[in-house]
Amino acid sequence: MRDIGVDVRTPEGEWDGNDNCPFFGSLRVRGQIIECIVSTSGMTDSIVVERETSRYMKKYERYEKRTRRYAAHLPTCIGGVSRGDKVRIMECRPLSKTVKFCVIEKEASE
Repeated sequence: MRDIGVDVRTPEGEWDGNDNCPFFGSLRVRGQIIECIVSTSGMTDSIVVERETSRYMKKYERYEKRTRRYAAHLPTCIGGVSRGDKVRIMECRPLSKTVKFCVIEKEASE
């Protein structure tokens, strides 16, 4: 197992030989770390996550909610995630047309 340079828990799963894994393969992660909620998990090795932010509208003196969706690679060592789970994703090199993030940690369920 390789150190990715970020303080995260070690994944419990095993490596399947895929190089697109930051812990066991050769995928390098960099840039921003985003905490978000899983929206869709139906793709092979990929998920879609959502992050909500609030923004102040000066003209109307109110806040508006904005939602941003990211497609992220899900390594097999992280394990299965389902809709509503909290995950942390980190930026990596482009893995496909839309996937530019990789899941680095699944939040512990209570």
